[in-house]
Amino acid sequence: MADKVLIYSRFPKTMLARFAERFELLDTGGKPARELFSSDELGGIRAMLTAGGTPLDAEAMDLFPKLGAIVCYGTGYDGIDLKAAAARNIAVGHSPGANAASVADIAMTLMLATTRRILAADHYVRSGDWASSKQSPMMRPQAGMPGRRIGVYGIGEIGRKIAARCAAFESEVGYFSRSQHNVPYQYFATLEALADWCSVLMIAVRAGPETQHAVNAGILKRLGADGYVVNISRGSVIDERALVAALIDKSIAGAGLDVYETEPHAPDALTALPNVVLAPHIGGHTLESHVAMQNCVLANLSAFFQAKPLPHAVKTA
Repeated sequence: MADKVLIYSRFPKTMLARFAERFELLDTGGKPARELFSSDELGGIRAMLTAGGTPLDAEAMDLFPKLGAIVCYGTGYDGIDLKAAAARNIAVGHSPGANAASVADIAMTLMLATTRRILAADHYVRSGDWASSKQSPMMRPQAGMPGRRIGVYGIGEIGRKIAARCAAFESEVGYFSRSQHNVPYQYFATLEALADWCSVLMIAVRAGPETQHAVNAGILKRLGADGYVVNISRGSVIDERALVAALIDKSIAGAGLDVYETEPHAPDALTALPNVVLAPHIGGHTLESHVAMQNCVLANLSAFFQAKPLPHAVKTA
């Protein structure tokens, strides 16, 4: 008889197909599990699959008295109360680095699209303004990549790949993280110092209480009127209201965003601005990344049901 796995978050059926070949899935479709399954069914659940950003606190864990493993589809696990899980001897796994390359790629895409005003250029062509030689202030020459100072906030797997890509574009690269790393980029001891130095701030830090609204009005002001911010981590890292204000009063030049504070809702104030490029959290959404993430999920679930340590366990230290 196949081992049962509760699908706690909402996932497209195509993303669950490989798991269904190995396990019996109880799919909530993102709805409360108690609305769809009996207490007896939930009482026997030993493992669940969730999206890392989906809130999962102690109260939710207590609905599953036999729960022994929470496996996140993807790198993030900011929605999981790790202390509550540890107190209940629940192992937490994820897919570290599985989507790092594709997320770094979307970071570069957003940066280039924002700094080179690709959306405005696209509209300039489609509208016929180019053909009619109509002047547009949005088409003024912009600074290119060679010599541009790129600040990377967070130098984990994704941050390093972003930095390497920026270096290949002949840009100067600096970074800030909790500690200095053995990487060939300039280290800044504070986020404030990094923001003072760079013209593009790339946010690649892990979400958590310590990074909540770390990029606030003060940091944005330090970027300056020619500065840009690109966020591919979590929406919680930026104070969204401060970002909107900075964009409207032109305290910064623009922003490229793949994540938002309340997904899937981007504030109307952001969607109305011409100097912002928006994407629907697609950083890790490539065929290769999904295969890699699914491999990690399968490895974690298989190990758990064989009473082995999770090969891709969340490291809290």
